[in-house]
Amino acid sequence: MSGPRLSYGGSRTSTGPTKKKVTVSYIIRDSESTLNCSGVTQLRADPHARHLFSAGRDSIIRCWNTLDCAHVSSFDHHTDWVNDIVLCKNSSILLSASSDTTLKVWNVPKATCLSTLKNHKDYVRCLAYSSARDLAASAGLDKIISLWDVNTLTELSSFNNTVTTNTLTGHKDSIYSLAMNDAGSVLVSGSTDKVIRVWDPISHSPIMKLKGHSDNVRSLVLSQDGTRCVSASSDGTVRLWSLKQQRCVETFRNHDDGVWALAVDEDFKHVYSGGRDMKVFVTDLCSSTSDYLFMESASILSLCLDPVEKKALWVSTTNSHINKWRCSDFAELASQVEGVTEGEEEEEEEEEEEEEEEEEEEATDVDE
Repeated sequence: MSGPRLSYGGSRTSTGPTKKKVTVSYIIRDSESTLNCSGVTQLRADPHARHLFSAGRDSIIRCWNTLDCAHVSSFDHHTDWVNDIVLCKNSSILLSASSDTTLKVWNVPKATCLSTLKNHKDYVRCLAYSSARDLAASAGLDKIISLWDVNTLTELSSFNNTVTTNTLTGHKDSIYSLAMNDAGSVLVSGSTDKVIRVWDPISHSPIMKLKGHSDNVRSLVLSQDGTRCVSASSDGTVRLWSLKQQRCVETFRNHDDGVWALAVDEDFKHVYSGGRDMKVFVTDLCSSTSDYLFMESASILSLCLDPVEKKALWVSTTNSHINKWRCSDFAELASQVEGVTEGEEEEEEEEEEEEEEEEEEEATDVDE
């Protein structure tokens, strides 16, 4: 059973002050079940093994075999939604961020929790990781970005749980998205203050602010050279930013509602987007053209490209399902449709020719 989620509301009466109602809701799950029983907030693929990790609103992190979709292991220690996860140190370590205000460090092969970090004072919403520097970043509703040395985190234990961290401050509201390049030279953060901030995680200093969105910045992806960034917002747009020019160079208005998730290929040429409208689009960042791919059955929370099948996209939504879509199938389907159409046209032509021949024979008989 996961922890309670509280919502507050009230109504004013003519005879007295506002009375607040407190609603307590629980997600009740079978302790032996290996299936998700609520929305899946984040997906991460292990590039070194055919494994997919999912973070859930039922407070559980699960590992799946992508070949047969079988459950491999569960990571059960949080007491509220798990909002984000990142794989570190060649996927041997996993970091998780939760609405229970903690970060947890996990041993992936053993599926055990190594330590719990309580640096944040509110929901922890997002994570980012640099493999070259083994540097992780966390942020959430307390408006603070914390930087962590992953090597130090792996040495923590229940007897030695003291760790120092550097913090970055500047956002005026909750932080919902982070991204960092593998080199660890650039960090970007997005917030409900509608601003994207760019940081130097080495010197712990701010570099610039990017303004243009009119609502919460829900997702960010960053090019490996740290010169370009793509953002997704609740305002329904996806924007491409040049960090060299310090401005937005392209705005894509494909979605009918808020955009909550992004995934980008290794070359930073194609970005996939999904969100509240349940639709997935792919945008070519070179030609600035977008194509509609498919529609899910619920609002989309996370997108993850399969590291082995380059055109395969894993999608999680507000329901408990994780779906795999092969994007190349859509082109093949279009070809099949065209083929069927051509075939039908050929059959119609043959039928018309046969009818003409029969009419000619009948006319000959009449003449005779």
